[in-house]
Amino acid sequence: MIKLAKLNNRPEIFHSIQGEGVNLGIPSVFVRLSLCNLYCIWCDTDYTWNWEGTVYPHNNDALPGYTKFKKEDYVLALPNDEIIANIAAFNCPNIVITGGEPLVQRKDLEPLLRELKAKDPGYHIEFETNGTIAPHAALDQYSDQYNVSVKLSNSAVAYADRIVPEALAFFARSEKSNFKFVVDQESDLREILALKEEFGITAGKILLMPQGTKASALKAKEQWLVDICKAYNFRYTDRLHIRIFGDKRGV
Repeated sequence: MIKLAKLNNRPEIFHSIQGEGVNLGIPSVFVRLSLCNLYCIWCDTDYTWNWEGTVYPHNNDALPGYTKFKKEDYVLALPNDEIIANIAAFNCPNIVITGGEPLVQRKDLEPLLRELKAKDPGYHIEFETNGTIAPHAALDQYSDQYNVSVKLSNSAVAYADRIVPEALAFFARSEKSNFKFVVDQESDLREILALKEEFGITAGKILLMPQGTKASALKAKEQWLVDICKAYNFRYTDRLHIRIFGDKRGV
């Protein structure tokens, strides 16, 4: 059984366009899993991990009425056949497994992906991952792409929690990987360059994305971030879904 995020008492599986990364704009089916091993202070899917009783701070703490989430209200466990039926209903070949951190459930994901590929070998399966957990070989064979969003200090996550050398080395070696860094301020570049050097990540595999859950926040960062991309031959990625839909779930 896979633990998915729950939206309107249903699994958060929806048809939209990919809003970030190398596949920006491609129609995709998103399968949002619950649970995460990190605790980013600006996370826009905090309902997948910021449970009652935990001590992690979040930017939303300042919002009137914001409280941590009751886990049983936001997690839905489903068998593989129901997940696959939900995916197949959209008749779309690009599948994005996201979270939370989906590779927390890597053991259970291998049979799901195997069954998906058996149903339709044409499915292209992307993982959105924070890069702290490497997939085992049985899962890797069914994955087509890793969008690795390594967290920087702007996430307020402890270095030892967000940088796992063995996992990052796996993703850096994999031809399936690209690296998407959430950038909040220009000084974040120092960390990105250090990680690039340590793990031998080529410039063409690095994408920089402005941090923000409103179009105005993205716009405030886009010009200087584009200039950095031009200077270092990195790719710029927008958050297209924020500009089109705003900070909403299931779109």
